[in-house]
Amino acid sequence: MEKSKISELQQRILEFIKGFLEDQGYPPTIREIGSACHISSTSVVNYNLNKLKKKGYISRNIRVSRGIRLIGVSEGISMARGLVSVPLVGRIFASEPVPMPDAPSSFAPEEAISLTRDMIGDDDGDIFALEVRGDSMIDAMINDGDIVVMKRRIMARNGDLVAIWLRDEEETTLKHFYLEEDGRVRLQPANPTMKPIYADPANVRVQGIVVLVLRQMETV
Repeated sequence: MEKSKISELQQRILEFIKGFLEDQGYPPTIREIGSACHISSTSVVNYNLNKLKKKGYISRNIRVSRGIRLIGVSEGISMARGLVSVPLVGRIFASEPVPMPDAPSSFAPEEAISLTRDMIGDDDGDIFALEVRGDSMIDAMINDGDIVVMKRRIMARNGDLVAIWLRDEEETTLKHFYLEEDGRVRLQPANPTMKPIYADPANVRVQGIVVLVLRQMETV
């Protein structure tokens, strides 16, 4: 089926995306597109990307800054060499601990997000992502709907931002980890309206440590 016609500006954007992919092996950011196409407003770039998506030229993952894919013109473009596929395995609750039917580590992968190598470094083993629900970590700039990229770990240091599984309660939560002098674990929210949670270390299972936050991008 023939694709819808696009404007001259949208054609320039499309050509820049293709050239960038061919040169770098991964997609450009909105700001890189704006700079190359002499567009000062990121909202204008976003608007035209949405038009290109609607007309069938690209696909987008708005949760990721480099979440653009070309449709039907990707032959010969090796995007994989500059990207790492990270499984999005479920949700984590930045709120009071929420009951779950099983531990987060047993969730079947729902989808994957693509990140550039410079975002996560060379050590990409045991990396996974979770979608955040709740607002207990807003002072840590983590909001409802954001994505946290985790490195799988079973131990944490004081101050680490971790995904915690409370074994007895079968509940999960995202909090800062602290081991208190009295031997208890303090799970500290980053929201002044919420109180910390204290738990027996035997009841606390660290699932992973946050290494990157992908903030939800607004669309216009």
